[in-house]
Amino acid sequence: MKLDDLARKRTELLKGSGPRSDIAVSSRVRVARNIKGHTYFNRANDRQREKTLKLMMSAMKKSGFLKNALFLKMREVAEVDRLFLVERYLMSREHMTAVEHKGLVVEDKEIVSAMINEEDHLRLQVLQSGFDLMEAWRITDDIDTDLARHIEFDFSNRFGYLTSCPTNTGTGLRASVMLHLSALVLDGQIDNVFDAISKLGLTMRGFYGEGTEALGDFFQISNQVALGHSEMDILDNLERIINRIITREEKTREKLLARRKEEIADRVHRAQATLKSARIITSYETISLMSDIRLGVNLGILKGLDGPGINEIILLAQPGHLQKILGGAIAPHERDIKRADLIREKLGDGE
Repeated sequence: MKLDDLARKRTELLKGSGPRSDIAVSSRVRVARNIKGHTYFNRANDRQREKTLKLMMSAMKKSGFLKNALFLKMREVAEVDRLFLVERYLMSREHMTAVEHKGLVVEDKEIVSAMINEEDHLRLQVLQSGFDLMEAWRITDDIDTDLARHIEFDFSNRFGYLTSCPTNTGTGLRASVMLHLSALVLDGQIDNVFDAISKLGLTMRGFYGEGTEALGDFFQISNQVALGHSEMDILDNLERIINRIITREEKTREKLLARRKEEIADRVHRAQATLKSARIITSYETISLMSDIRLGVNLGILKGLDGPGINEIILLAQPGHLQKILGGAIAPHERDIKRADLIREKLGDGE
């Protein structure tokens, strides 16, 4: 498999399937690991970092779970392709900078990916469409166990898995769910949700995770601390709270539909009209308007679109994907024109 093959495949993010996928876009489980006896990335010199990269790549190539995976050295990946990989949630924004001695492994179905030498020697993650944390964990645990047969991870009987950041020490587990919470935003409840989950040991992040802003009413909710909690404790707590948030979003959608249907319908149809007629549009505006479209489809206000189709437009309209489709780097203003062209083609031109 080659990097260009990913652009022609439907990523897990586009499926629009899985439990409660009208609100839960995707679930992710990630574990952080470091190689015993190897200097941690933030303190290692170039020679040590390259040694870690080679050893980790070698170990992962021995795993039966990754036999059809794509193995990339980030220094050999073009800047547009790095952005493309971030947009597909296969790696973090941090991993696309200072790329020397960094690697990425992507399983052929794009469910599994692994960053090598990001903050830790290994960041292994599994994505599932919809609200399916337990399946994501099952796959992660199987691969983690398999990798441990080929490489020894840094582990303390007292503290658990040792990581660069103390908040990840213990299980090394971060689990998150991407939620579309338009009704809670429209009804002015989202700040209350944020305050409530903060008190329960969770955090709400933006569209691309840590350090990014919320776009189009999409939020990632994840655990904050791994130390002192088992994997099941973390997952059960997150699953329970996510269920409550989804139920609250569902009830708020019902309320809005009953009390403010014309207002919501007007918002949705205005978004549709703008997207069908715009000649210049930014990725930020696209996500915001497609968020309204997504709500309209889920409320039965709009017909002719479905979850996978909406997710595809959101993804293809991102800068990296757009440039990948067009064959290379182009200036921001030109991207805004080409993005509008693509969206009109997908939705049907308003003329």
